[in-house]
Amino acid sequence: MQFDINGAGAYAYTGGKAFDAALPSIVLIHGAQNDHSVWALQSRYLAHHGYAVLAVDLPGHGRSSGPALDKVEAMADWILALLDAAGVERALLAGHSMGSLIALEASRRAPGRVAGLALLGSTYPMKVSDTLLESARTDEAAAIDMVNIWSHSSIAHKPSCPGPGFSVMGGARRLMQRMSARNPAQLFYTDFAACNAYAQGEAAAGAVRCPTLFVFGKKDVMTPPRSTSLLTGAIKHGRIVKVDAGHQMMAESPDAVLDALAGFAATIPYQDSQETP
Repeated sequence: MQFDINGAGAYAYTGGKAFDAALPSIVLIHGAQNDHSVWALQSRYLAHHGYAVLAVDLPGHGRSSGPALDKVEAMADWILALLDAAGVERALLAGHSMGSLIALEASRRAPGRVAGLALLGSTYPMKVSDTLLESARTDEAAAIDMVNIWSHSSIAHKPSCPGPGFSVMGGARRLMQRMSARNPAQLFYTDFAACNAYAQGEAAAGAVRCPTLFVFGKKDVMTPPRSTSLLTGAIKHGRIVKVDAGHQMMAESPDAVLDALAGFAATIPYQDSQETP
């Protein structure tokens, strides 16, 4: 589905169903160097089970026009503008990695618009090493390879993969390469630098009153569960689910992630203006 936001084209996948803003709405926000396709299973299931789904391509990613935004705050404003364009008053915001910071910041800026938060592969501060930032700036291909290796729990693919010959790691790597080809203006560096610079996470987490779900990968070395105490401590009412996966949990443990999201989505008071834990 195409939208116009601030004079630029914006794309959101609706899960194979016509978007209906009268239904409970869920916005799925991808991470760095990704697009809406990382939510393939989750977006289709939710759309076919009573939800209005918007799995977004952030500016400069996938089918949304660039340039990529260089601050989490600007991306959060973009998400809120997307809600306006889609005619959605309140939505569950689900974000992975960089997307989780965007969802969190959107809730800080417009708490009345956010019915619930699902933060996947999240941590704060989301610092990126100087070495990786420099690789992303000067050798994006090498940075893609490094992050792709670190984002998966194993190079040996699990029997639960979708079918013979399917490569979870290969698919993730190819997606990142495609994002580079579509937007060669240092997209990976822009995304990583935005995560690294974001400084509002503690204040945003402390202000959260809406229902919140954390989904952590037990084997995540990019945003390891042990690094999440600031967020989980600030959002004490948040529910924590751990799945058997690395950072790319939607691909490595798609059913477990879907179960967590679908179960959480069913508990959200989408039409209730009162924000209660």
